Amino acid sequence: MSHHGAPESPPIDVRERGAPRDGEPQTLDRRLFMQLLCFECGPTLAPPDVVARLGARLQAARMPSVIYEDVNHPFALAVLSYSEDPADFVTKVRPAASDESLVGLKLRPALTMLGRTYSTGFESDLPFWLIERPRQTVQNAAWNWAVWYPLRRKGAFERLEPKERGGILREHGSIGKAYGDADLAHDVRLACHGLDENDNEFVIGLVGKELYPLSHVVQAMRRTRQTSEFMEQMGPFFVGRAVWRYAGG
Repeated sequence: MSHHGAPESPPIDVRERGAPRDGEPQTLDRRLFMQLLCFECGPTLAPPDVVARLGARLQAARMPSVIYEDVNHPFALAVLSYSEDPADFVTKVRPAASDESLVGLKLRPALTMLGRTYSTGFESDLPFWLIERPRQTVQNAAWNWAVWYPLRRKGAFERLEPKERGGILREHGSIGKAYGDADLAHDVRLACHGLDENDNEFVIGLVGKELYPLSHVVQAMRRTRQTSEFMEQMGPFFVGRAVWRYAGG
């Protein structure tokens, strides 16, 4: 009891939790932050020049990142960068993108996405799923196509009983796993609660060798209860093809 007579709140634990290993719970106070910034090239900037200049500055800053050409906009591109320290987006990405050689590069704020990796409690290898797998997924040279989008579920989803929520999530997850096992689409799942101006909850990245399966998995997900009954908003969608990568080091 507190000295005011009210019951004390339990201590707040912000660590990620995975499946028990050898009878011991897995916990980790690390996570990977990932940000997508989308740009339109002005009349004085050609997209190939921007890729070369921006890529050189990101590499000089030792900022792991991927540059995509926008499939739906011939004069646009996007930068996906990631770090365990979100300050790197301000101290490294921001100066790189605002370099004087890139004057005329215009941000498209509606397509900005920011999220963090998170655990579900079932991960067998927590560091791999939170840190290594997302890096490997976006850096895989065989998987150049990418679709990135934010989403927000209806509040009613959070009021469901845990067992029902779990079943809905498993249905959704099993589809994603099937596409991954077939090497058709590989996902990056990020939580973004409080991290964007539109109050989205998650950012999803789908990457793969071909574009069609990425569209196909989005279509397949429409039949799940999560999407058909509890989805408030999805998108906007960014569709791109990787043309430059830097894995750090």
